[in-house]
Amino acid sequence: MTRPLLTIASGNHKKVAEIEAMLGPLPLTIQRQPKDLEVEETGSTYLENALLKAKAVAKVTSSWVIADDSGLEVDALNGQPGIYSARFAKTNEKKLQKILDALGNSPYRSARFHSVMILCDPEGNPVKSAEGICWGELLKEPAYPGGEFESLFWVREAQCTYGELTQEQLSKLGSRGKAAREIAPYLRQALEIS
Repeated sequence: MTRPLLTIASGNHKKVAEIEAMLGPLPLTIQRQPKDLEVEETGSTYLENALLKAKAVAKVTSSWVIADDSGLEVDALNGQPGIYSARFAKTNEKKLQKILDALGNSPYRSARFHSVMILCDPEGNPVKSAEGICWGELLKEPAYPGGEFESLFWVREAQCTYGELTQEQLSKLGSRGKAAREIAPYLRQALEIS
């Protein structure tokens, strides 16, 4: 019996690996979007951006697609950078410095990673969307060098940064993990996976 094909609408290897690991128990053949495909994220919400990516990838691959959009929302910065997290600054180092400069010595450092995931059929029609939130707070400096926002985001439940979570913890506590768990039953049903 052939395994159903699912495309993950992302060129980000880290994100694809994370989503693939979360879906690992399902008998699927998973591929990432074509390398030369660039989708401009012009939406004003995570859901709009995820849908733009899913529709574009479905059009090119004619396969079932999962797409997500996510960002870091900092309470003291009125939810910024939010959907602009990836474009907040040119490099990860500059992104971290910009957040740290904006927060200064403020004791109010609560934040969350917010992810919205969508499942679309091979024609690009949305079947199910789900969201996940991981609550935490921002450290005053990155926990390790060379990281992204994940190196600054402390997850109290795990007593480590988001970037230091194991795959099992990411699936349970992570924002994408929570969204993926919500979508999994619909994915099983849509692809007729028993």
